[in-house]
Amino acid sequence: MTSDEFDADPAADPDDGLALDPGEGDDESATERTREELRKTRERLGEGAGKAVKGFDDNVVDLLAWLLDTETRARIYVYLRDDPRSTSDEVADGTGLYPSTVREALAELHDEGTVERDKRESSGAGNNPYEYEAIAPSDLVRGVVGDVQEELNAVFNLDRRLGGESPDGDAEPVQISVGGGEENGKGGEEGDAAAESDEDGDR
Repeated sequence: MTSDEFDADPAADPDDGLALDPGEGDDESATERTREELRKTRERLGEGAGKAVKGFDDNVVDLLAWLLDTETRARIYVYLRDDPRSTSDEVADGTGLYPSTVREALAELHDEGTVERDKRESSGAGNNPYEYEAIAPSDLVRGVVGDVQEELNAVFNLDRRLGGESPDGDAEPVQISVGGGEENGKGGEEGDAAAESDEDGDR
């Protein structure tokens, strides 16, 4: 390469560092077109990132809907994990659900032990609403482990049942343990040992 090849392009805009084709028109219109393209590209990238986040959120809600029976209950649970100590009206505003639907779902979730509630403290006179808080995800999982384990063992014993044997004599090779780290003190090597003992029982 010669030193002449490094000379500045007369059609380059010093503001954006992009070389422009002089054949496309004057420098100003070409620069404006380039900036418009960059703006559109940034918007597309932003939309793509937004869709990725929404897709992640939707996947979590779908999974929780399986655990909590409905998408409505799942969305309320996610909202309360993110904004604990919220009233039913605040949950309705935050989720976009009807207030009556939220109140009904919160009553059910409270009866099941999935959410806890306390009266909101207020210095003034009047009706103090309930504040709701969702239990930890590890506690939620522990609550359904027994049912899932029973269903998996029923599938495992399908051939025995089809052969006319009583479900009362089902083997239980599937053992699910939930490790919660510091919460239940069972994790790390101890949790691994429990998992290995379950596998040994399958052999």
